[in-house]
Amino acid sequence: MLAVFEGLILSFWLLLICVVGIANGPVGMVMYYEKDVQDRVIELGLTTREKIKKTSIIAGLALFVPQLTIIPAVVYFYNGVDGFWNGFFQLLVIYMIANLFDRLFVDEWWVGRTKAWLIPGTEDLRPYIPVKEKITKWVGTCIGYPILAAILSGIMQRGRAF
Repeated sequence: MLAVFEGLILSFWLLLICVVGIANGPVGMVMYYEKDVQDRVIELGLTTREKIKKTSIIAGLALFVPQLTIIPAVVYFYNGVDGFWNGFFQLLVIYMIANLFDRLFVDEWWVGRTKAWLIPGTEDLRPYIPVKEKITKWVGTCIGYPILAAILSGIMQRGRAF
């Protein structure tokens, strides 16, 4: 099924953004850490609030613009999906594969169990993704992605009707 392959491509895109973001050290992606870690990194002089904001905008655009434009276009125009439910299902499969990759590989393993995301001077603030935040991320994406898939499928289906 193409949607599974496309979900893996979206997962790779997320991985690429993360790899580029931490290429010069994990401070480059500190916007994804909790506020107490961000505050400490600023306090240590490793970055500034302005750099965090700028990087957050760039990373957000790099991640979400393709999710909101390229993925639906591929599903409806390349995969040749017709109908709301077929589009919804394929979009949901793609987004949920990327969600699983993000939650299990990036959050649980890469951030949680390796030193790749360790910022010197913040070790006492670990785990960087506390249990409450993990639950929020799981619930948010397990509810948010189906809603997003439904909205985008509706938009794409309506657009094809014209």
